[in-house]
Amino acid sequence: MKKLFCLMILMAGFIARPAFSQIDTVKATYAVADTHNVKVTLFNTDDLFEITLRFDITYYKRKRSDEEYLDAILTYHTSKTDSVNKDIKVKARGEIRRTAICDFPPLLLNFKMKDSVGAEFAGINKLKIVPYCKLGYEDYILREYLTYKLYNVLTDNSLRVRLFKINYINTAKSGKTISQYGFAIEPISLLEKRTNSIELKTGNVTQKLIKPDMMDRFAIFNYMIGNTDWSVPNQHNALILSQPVSERPDLGVIVPFDFDYAGLVNTDYAVPFETLPIEKVTDRLYMGICRKEEVFRNALVEFSEKKDEFYKVINDFPYLSARSKKQMITFLEGFFSGLDKRNAVVYKLLSECKDF
Repeated sequence: MKKLFCLMILMAGFIARPAFSQIDTVKATYAVADTHNVKVTLFNTDDLFEITLRFDITYYKRKRSDEEYLDAILTYHTSKTDSVNKDIKVKARGEIRRTAICDFPPLLLNFKMKDSVGAEFAGINKLKIVPYCKLGYEDYILREYLTYKLYNVLTDNSLRVRLFKINYINTAKSGKTISQYGFAIEPISLLEKRTNSIELKTGNVTQKLIKPDMMDRFAIFNYMIGNTDWSVPNQHNALILSQPVSERPDLGVIVPFDFDYAGLVNTDYAVPFETLPIEKVTDRLYMGICRKEEVFRNALVEFSEKKDEFYKVINDFPYLSARSKKQMITFLEGFFSGLDKRNAVVYKLLSECKDF
């Protein structure tokens, strides 16, 4: 097993790369060669960041290509009287949301090399944006944003996010500006630097090859939020990293992403996979590896201790309605109510876990 994982680490040196690099068609000036010494500040605050994007939205929504970049102008204010304009490239990204669900597909912003220093987007090469998907879907976007923030409470081995208010201007036709919430996801290159990790882009990874405490935290978190839309072998909504300088360099680190199919978010399009023994995404199912009862009990202590902080993240968030906050808290309470003296959650994990 150790030899296998070492081989994977070696492969990662050749395979690990910034997302989408194999299909980029942008000129070299839109690629940051080295931002190692650039201080990245975009994700250091939870303050709402307002930007304006101008591009051919009509063409973007019709083609929804994850290969073709479009010219765009990004604008943001540095003060009440001063603003910054940046010439950038944009393209669609994602799978299900891009091809089958969203009227407005998720975005990838690509910045020029000169914009990699000295500004709000310092050190950012490519930036994933989760936009509104459809008009009227802002509640889902805000809930998914908060789900990322909940995992941030548990561990630094997680993707940071930044909430945006995005004004969309369609250069193809006149009309009113559409303003919607969206959020940016920390680039993997920044996560690697922050956590001294290397992304692994290879197959044959199983839950047994992930550090046990991290694997259990990942699986229990997904159980808590009612998310079954993940897989370690397929690296589906599961980012696998190696931390060569750690106590167990032979075992990987796992980070979750994409929570729109979670019961906590509860989008109207989310349904469980047909092969799963649940009828709706608000039904919890544990998909982690089996452990001894004592191990599960110890792993759940972390969640119990973070309960108040979880609820504070939701209740203190000013952009979500009181009704939606109550729904999220009520759903989480369905998990925490099982952490009583009888600890019903432990027996759920024991009965539903997988012997990989």
